[in-house]
Amino acid sequence: MSRIELTNPDQITDERAETLAQIKGAFGVVPNMFRAVANSPAALQSMWAQFGALGSGKLGAKLGEMVAVAVADRNRCDYCLSAHTMLGKKAGATSEEMSAAQSGVSDDPRAAAVLTLAVALVDKRGQIEDADVQAARDAGLSQEEIVETVAHVALNVFTNYINVALDVPVDFTRVKLTR
Repeated sequence: MSRIELTNPDQITDERAETLAQIKGAFGVVPNMFRAVANSPAALQSMWAQFGALGSGKLGAKLGEMVAVAVADRNRCDYCLSAHTMLGKKAGATSEEMSAAQSGVSDDPRAAAVLTLAVALVDKRGQIEDADVQAARDAGLSQEEIVETVAHVALNVFTNYINVALDVPVDFTRVKLTR
């Protein structure tokens, strides 16, 4: 059971209503995470805007979802792992790619470089070293891709903390954590 009330999107008529309508349009329903976050109009607006901005970024939807599952597994967020595994498959990833990404690896060199950086950011709580950034550059990542990777990790840490701290019920097909 959630540690915070999950809002009822059908009963919201203030500034959150438009954002929740967009979310419902994207998912067909308003997932529980957004129902929890909707308790704060500012947090809801921030989260949805970040998803929108990063979803059209340089890394692309598939790689963004791969980062999300790597971060979710490290933060033990079964909600995000389950949601982003489904979203990754919708973005064109195979089950095998999503499973590998959950462990922070990929056969694709670009994806592997992004995942390596993302895992380092989570494992080191942002306190990465020059060598971590240099390894990303050496693997061919641009400055834009490096910055965007940091942004994806930050957004996913935010969503992981919402779901774990508030014990938001998983409303996607559950995927097993490996950590």
